[in-house]
Amino acid sequence: MPKHALLSASSAHRWMACPPSARMCEDAEEQHSEYAAQGTDAHSLCEMKLRQAIGQRAKVDVSDLTYYDMAMEDAAEEYRDFIVGKFEAAKQECRDPLLLIEERLDFSRWVPEGFGTGDAVILADKVLYVIDFKYGTGVRVEAEGNPQMRCYALGALDAFDGIYDIESVEMTIFQPRLGNVSTSFMAKDDLLKWSDEVLAPTAKLAFDGKCEFKAGGHCRFCRVKATCRARAEHSMELARYDFAEPATLSDEEIAEILPRIDELTAWAADVKDFALAQALAGVHYDGFKLVEGRSIRKYVSEEAVADAVSAAGYDPYEQKVLGITAMTSLLGKRKFEEILGDLVHKPPGKPVLVPETDRRPAMNTAADDFNGIND
Repeated sequence: MPKHALLSASSAHRWMACPPSARMCEDAEEQHSEYAAQGTDAHSLCEMKLRQAIGQRAKVDVSDLTYYDMAMEDAAEEYRDFIVGKFEAAKQECRDPLLLIEERLDFSRWVPEGFGTGDAVILADKVLYVIDFKYGTGVRVEAEGNPQMRCYALGALDAFDGIYDIESVEMTIFQPRLGNVSTSFMAKDDLLKWSDEVLAPTAKLAFDGKCEFKAGGHCRFCRVKATCRARAEHSMELARYDFAEPATLSDEEIAEILPRIDELTAWAADVKDFALAQALAGVHYDGFKLVEGRSIRKYVSEEAVADAVSAAGYDPYEQKVLGITAMTSLLGKRKFEEILGDLVHKPPGKPVLVPETDRRPAMNTAADDFNGIND
């Protein structure tokens, strides 16, 4: 049994937007990052906390986790408390609800060979609860319209709908380090209609490697994002603008360019990283060569330096208060709030231009204030 499905729930956002990417990524080497390893440890800690909370034997121990720290401890406890609270609430509506932890969910009825692992699923009469834990802070994940969550819900429905009288699904993304608890509600009939009319036909195209490639935000976690021609052509469309004279761009042209800038810079960085890795492996690119980058001087031994400077009659150490992130890691989130909550303030952030779909409220500009006076 393969550990990862070709059309997994976790990659559904990509293969649904760009069906042929599934086969193109199939044989590409998966890049493992420290962030992914941290996420794996955090999921293991969440599972341990949750199993202990409901009286089950934990499969892992904190000593097994490479990246364990107080931030991870706090996140796992918040997650545990959230799930337990949902489970207790379900007991008020259903006599015998069932909590599934890290459950393999098969949705191959709609997606060829499709399966995934649900972090937490609560089965009860009327409502099916699906909760997915996200430890990362790089991308805020929303539950609304999320195909990963819908695939998990379909897997749970396919296995248990005959046991529980389920009418609707509540899908939640729990992302504690961003303070993000995003929930989406969907009637069971609407979910099944979507699965038949949208998911199944798209999954067939993806499994068969058909349809056209399509670039977009979903490229972020694609294994071949650096060499994909469709993404390159999508990004290079910006070259038709004359950036030598930016003042000649109209407001309409700038509005058209803005949504693409982040994608363009991400694509350029991906190509550079890929080319460097290839060059280190022996590939030559005309007009380029490998050189040593800038290097920063380092002490051979900080302990020896401290001893030598102290012996010379100087104090080799500096004292300063830990930054908020480091202090939170030292104390833990709850203890930090208890001790330092009244001693921390958050000044207004630097203005950032974002799409109108962003949840943050719009700022008042000087022009807004002036217009208000005229009114």
